[in-house]
Amino acid sequence: MERRTLGNTDFTVSIIGLGCYGMSGAYGPADDAESIATIRRALDLGINFLDTSASYGNGHNHGLIGEAIRGRRHEVVIHSKSGSPRYGSSDAARGGGDPRYLRQTCEQSLKNLGIEALDIFCMSRVDPNVPVEESVAGMAELVKEGKTRFISLSECSAESLRRGSVVHPLVSLQMEYSLFSRDAEEQGQVDACKELGMTIMAYAVLGRGMLSAQAPKVEEMSADDIRAQLPRFQSANVENNLRLRSALETVARRKNTTLAQLAIAWPIAQGSRAGAFIVPIPGAKSRKHLEENVRAADIVLTADDLAEIDRIVPRGAASGTRYPLGQMHRLNV
Repeated sequence: MERRTLGNTDFTVSIIGLGCYGMSGAYGPADDAESIATIRRALDLGINFLDTSASYGNGHNHGLIGEAIRGRRHEVVIHSKSGSPRYGSSDAARGGGDPRYLRQTCEQSLKNLGIEALDIFCMSRVDPNVPVEESVAGMAELVKEGKTRFISLSECSAESLRRGSVVHPLVSLQMEYSLFSRDAEEQGQVDACKELGMTIMAYAVLGRGMLSAQAPKVEEMSADDIRAQLPRFQSANVENNLRLRSALETVARRKNTTLAQLAIAWPIAQGSRAGAFIVPIPGAKSRKHLEENVRAADIVLTADDLAEIDRIVPRGAASGTRYPLGQMHRLNV
């Protein structure tokens, strides 16, 4: 698989990564043995970029990855987020930018993964109560101590990227970016990353399943499936989003590919059009889905293809916010 330089690092990463979130029960039950086999199969297929977080399964995800890469640590670039502390039922990111919290999380992540250093440590959300410069300075100390080689941010504003990068180089921005979610274009993050030489890690490129090979059946989602709480999967929003999905399937059929593969190929092509490196990190918890996703690397989307897709799904076409309204304040800070 083709590889490109990640931000201002010396890493070359596959143009498609692997998001490991679903392996820890986010979208219903997962099988640990199959998840481990999926990670190993990803390495065999040339995917060397894994995304995880301390919050995924409260360490469970890190344990899976640690087992999967045993003896193969040199083959993989691990990007791990800090997660955000929770206080009772509160969903605020209170304390998530405190350097003490970031240090504690980084050190615990190393233990759970069974490795000596992270490749990239990422702050999950900018804490509105802590200046981003202070958070980045705390993460920079972890770089000096050899606990992570590089640092990054997730779901922050273009302004925070610029402010944070003054304190210490930031290598990437992780942000939801897909045919259904183009906030990074509208809010200026794509331009900021291009300016700062940063890579964009595009998560939820399959619209959390809305753009996968089979349309999700909301009524069949299990109680522990987070999508049941997301506005885009509720009431009239679903109907509109499924109509957009159906229209996109016509493009996929013409390109002799699946909708999922088209959705993964799109951010890669969109990045090339914008002059930025955008690496999609679709999630997969089975080898079957992984192998389907990998084939997206071979799809070429022409300027005409991209223009047609823009007509079908222009910015803001998807119905419903990305997260419940009570969580939207945590984005673009």
